[in-house]
Amino acid sequence: MSPRALRIAVPAGAFALLLVLWQIAATATEAYFLPSPISVVETLIDDWDILGPALLVTLRITLLALLLAIIGGVALAVAMAQSRLAELAIYPYAVVLQVTPIVAIAPILIVWIDDTETMLLILAWIVAFFPVLGNTLAGLKSVDHNLLNLFELYGAGRWQTLRFLKAPAALPYFLTGLRIAGGLALIAAVVAEFAAGTGGAQSGLAYRIYMAQFTLNAPRTFAALLLLALTGVAIFVVTGLIARRVLRRWHESAVPREN
Repeated sequence: MSPRALRIAVPAGAFALLLVLWQIAATATEAYFLPSPISVVETLIDDWDILGPALLVTLRITLLALLLAIIGGVALAVAMAQSRLAELAIYPYAVVLQVTPIVAIAPILIVWIDDTETMLLILAWIVAFFPVLGNTLAGLKSVDHNLLNLFELYGAGRWQTLRFLKAPAALPYFLTGLRIAGGLALIAAVVAEFAAGTGGAQSGLAYRIYMAQFTLNAPRTFAALLLLALTGVAIFVVTGLIARRVLRRWHESAVPREN
């Protein structure tokens, strides 16, 4: 088989095997414990009027948190790369935000913020923010010192060096952080909704999962989980395509290797 056909056949075969094993396990257990793949797909179709709007709510929070993480992370990374004092003043607190569990922050924000969606957005942003900041800053500081000396020799200013040398060097790092932050933003949006205990008609998939578990509706639980998994895969694929599109003409990580 050709390498391209092999890349398709192996995951497809593994997926088919997983479905067969899932069906066998579902047949041997109770439906409320492990529903069959067919019942999950049927529930996904029948309950789309419930799960679809919830998916849109979760997706909106995820994408907004990712957008804010990109804006804030890149801006602060540039500021810290340009000023050592700014890095010393900001970076430790960014680390504190990253290592503090959002389930511990959620009760505080519930008291401070009345709007539920804003609170969930802040919690998701906290998780997605640091990968963009950390990776972009690492890229900006990874420039070859010989090239920096060359720019200084030719009299390039600070912002010219940033634009023509540091920013291109940091781009692969930023795109890697973007792929990480995309998945983390989705995870954080779901975990934040669980931690905040939100509910109602305008709630996301986390609330639908909670209610399905409370009523022992296993097919709906798995259908919601399937939607979350597909959404995470879609975010990963889209960010990967963006990275390859941007880097394919010049960076080694995206240039196909010749046999």
